[in-house]
Amino acid sequence: MKIYTRTGDEGMTGLFGGDRVTKSHHRLMAYGTLDELNSVIGVLRLHVSEKAAVSEALQRVQHDLFVLGAILATPSSRLNQLEKKMTTPTWEVPDMEADIDRLTHLAPPMKYFVLPGGTPASAYAHLARTVCRRAERDAVVLGNEEAFPAEVLIYINRLSDWLFALSRAENALAGVADVEWIPR
Repeated sequence: MKIYTRTGDEGMTGLFGGDRVTKSHHRLMAYGTLDELNSVIGVLRLHVSEKAAVSEALQRVQHDLFVLGAILATPSSRLNQLEKKMTTPTWEVPDMEADIDRLTHLAPPMKYFVLPGGTPASAYAHLARTVCRRAERDAVVLGNEEAFPAEVLIYINRLSDWLFALSRAENALAGVADVEWIPR
């Protein structure tokens, strides 16, 4: 199978079901940012500590981002054609929230806003968090044009919270203080 198809050479691409849209379409922005997030999480996985016990969760998130991307790449009129495995993330939001609580308890209470930094794992978690927030904004823009399951936005929103909790936990587990933003 060849990697290149030449079908996108003029700025158009195909969606699930065969529809073609411009590569600047809000749908592509939304699932393209999820793809970018998936790549950043791949880099994050190279840096997380074993103490945080999140490597499996990060891999699960990467799989879930493909599911969310498939949903966003599919026009709402064709969502019923997706296979079941392509419509349901494996990490349920209540379980993600429980892990947010676990990670939060690993770090000291916050007194100030936190700047990205500290350990490499913390910095990459912050990078993933900001890309996740952009993915959420892109999905909201798409949602203003076309409906998709509400679970997509809920998952992305909660994932950004989880990545923030992870960034702080990574610093705490390494004995590195968060970089606090203190107004001057």
